[in-house]
Amino acid sequence: MSSTIGIGLVGFGYWGPNLARNFSTLDGCRLAAICDLDKNRREAAQRAYPSTTVTADYAALLAQPDIQAVVIATPVAHHFRLAMAALSAGKDVLVEKPFTQTSEQGRQLIGQAERMGRIIAVDHTFLFTGAVLKIKELVDRHELGDLLYFDSVRINLGLFQEDVNVIYDLAPHDLSILMHLVGTDPVAVRAMGSRHGNKNLESLAYLHLDYADGFVAHFHFSWLAPVKIRKTIIAGTRKMIVYDDLDQTEKVKVYDKGIVVNPNHESLNKIKVDYRTGDMLAPKLVHREALQAEAEHFVGCVRARTQPLADGLAGLKVVRVLEASERSLLAGGERILLEGA
Repeated sequence: MSSTIGIGLVGFGYWGPNLARNFSTLDGCRLAAICDLDKNRREAAQRAYPSTTVTADYAALLAQPDIQAVVIATPVAHHFRLAMAALSAGKDVLVEKPFTQTSEQGRQLIGQAERMGRIIAVDHTFLFTGAVLKIKELVDRHELGDLLYFDSVRINLGLFQEDVNVIYDLAPHDLSILMHLVGTDPVAVRAMGSRHGNKNLESLAYLHLDYADGFVAHFHFSWLAPVKIRKTIIAGTRKMIVYDDLDQTEKVKVYDKGIVVNPNHESLNKIKVDYRTGDMLAPKLVHREALQAEAEHFVGCVRARTQPLADGLAGLKVVRVLEASERSLLAGGERILLEGA
């Protein structure tokens, strides 16, 4: 493999320019080509990157011998076709979230990557933030004790999507964080929502996940809120974390708070609950653009042939929950068991 990794970017719409900026400035990496069907976007890409090949022909991009990896930043409906073509052409692939529309598509991509000896990664950018890195460190060190619940709110006013509901749009962020921290898979999913604006897609939704050991995760997603909130509580038997992604100074706060449950020996039907209140600590976080760290990690995996932090399986696990949430929404909030649970 060449010492310089050539990157082909597909999609120069909302997220594509951010990916282009990071890969184009990465040491040992070259943004070799950008592909987009929209003429105005191609012209914008060419102005921004005059030395990069800009094309509407995806087959031509895949045929370039100086491209080792393809980064896909298109609507999810196109992920499977574009990623399968790239893998079949012998390219490593990074796919924007969510990984695919269906879990069957995800399984096919993982299988093709294995057959071709290629790397497939999913753009779960939040895993590379200083906040999530620190929380993962605390969870792995068992600072929180046994995990009890994960409660997340991700709401704002807009942006209404035309092809996916609010769960498919926003949940991959929080689901990827949850699964990265917990390390086990949920056994059941429930979802309820309502539709405003586009009458075919939920713009407000509540998602609930059950785990075999009693751990639960609950999410609130909305495009129709008067304020923007990005806040998560992660509770354990020893300590609890409040993660506020909009707080610019103290994104992560660790609270030494909890309860102590003592049996009442005078009555077997009663218990005594004592409250434990200690200090709050705001740990120091790594301050670096998460997408830059993710791009560097992906290129490093391509070069060393190592497994990405957010690989195809991680993306597939998120898609399985998204699929189950769709079935639950259609069934009026029915509890949906996950495959293999």
